[in-house]
Amino acid sequence: MATFGIEEEFQFLDPVTLRPADVGPQVYDRLRAMPQWHDVTHPEFLASQVEHASTVFDRMDDARRALVGFRAAVADLAAEFGVVVASVGTPPDTTSFPSITQVDRYQRIVSTMDGVIADHQVSGLHVHVGIPSREAGVIVLNAVRPWLPLLTAMSANSPLWRGQDTGHDSWRTVLLRRWTTSGCPPAFVDAADYDRRIKRLLGIGGTVDLGVIMWDVRLSEHLPTVEFRMADAQLDAHTTLLVAALCRAFVTHSLSVPAAQSTAVAASAAVPSELLSAALLHSAHHGMRHHVFDPVIGALAPAHDCLSGLVRMLEAELVESGDVAPVRDAVARLAVDGTGAERQRAAFRHGGIQGVRRTLSTSITSTRATWAPAEATVPLGADTVMR
Repeated sequence: MATFGIEEEFQFLDPVTLRPADVGPQVYDRLRAMPQWHDVTHPEFLASQVEHASTVFDRMDDARRALVGFRAAVADLAAEFGVVVASVGTPPDTTSFPSITQVDRYQRIVSTMDGVIADHQVSGLHVHVGIPSREAGVIVLNAVRPWLPLLTAMSANSPLWRGQDTGHDSWRTVLLRRWTTSGCPPAFVDAADYDRRIKRLLGIGGTVDLGVIMWDVRLSEHLPTVEFRMADAQLDAHTTLLVAALCRAFVTHSLSVPAAQSTAVAASAAVPSELLSAALLHSAHHGMRHHVFDPVIGALAPAHDCLSGLVRMLEAELVESGDVAPVRDAVARLAVDGTGAERQRAAFRHGGIQGVRRTLSTSITSTRATWAPAEATVPLGADTVMR
């Protein structure tokens, strides 16, 4: 099984209004002073954010301990500064124009994108999965394209914006459509084709560097990984682990199952780009509440049935990694508890902004006792790391 890493972005919010609170730089300084978080804490685009970019993992249970530990540390610091820390795709309420972290690259992006930045108050979950080569990475990119609507729906966690329910489960996905590259990437012939085409984007439409390639899945430019970027930041660590486990299993499946026998590869070849674009916005709107695009049948199907089908497709890989039982448990809980978007919306409906605040505060440090892997994972090797 591939190694993996997880990036979680957290946003600090005023406890009364739930608007962004610009304490990110101060929290970052405090976390960097703690030996256990020194190397994995990073500033983010907004002055109201901080990021946890994890070390490299072989096992989900190790990832669980790291995620839970960082969330506890950041929650403690948020309390010291008198703010709420949230793991959500968008803040429930917003300021007219966000404060941007004083980093030269970020300031260059602001001057290039201008008014688009006013609404770029978003936080995501990014999962890096190790690959043996960029050629292998392109195989994964092409295979995962039609499954992005489902992965977007199950990780939807941004229903609120400017103090109102948007009616969308992932408003972050909608906001990101304003960028030059967003949503589903195109299909590529090979790694050379991928590299040639992304380099042609430089300097056009606000693409100041390759880090601004914002597709829902891409090849990392500084790590030997495929980076899954479709997910909103997740309310709790356990849902983050579910997304990570499915992404890792999908990479392994794509690279180990012969193309002629792969459901993932067959589905990818049959779905045109315009249909995937529409399906992604459909998922951003409805999440897991109704139907999502099912790449196996090429049409809409009940969302939770589609997710169960994905788990069945990845069963051999999940068994190999020891994650099949906790993934099934997490999927069952998702059906009962709802996505982060559904839980936020319910809190807003019953308790307004303060009901949402209570949900955010209790969710940030909530976790199951263990990910409970059934057996040890089998790492790809020392050359496949995300450091």
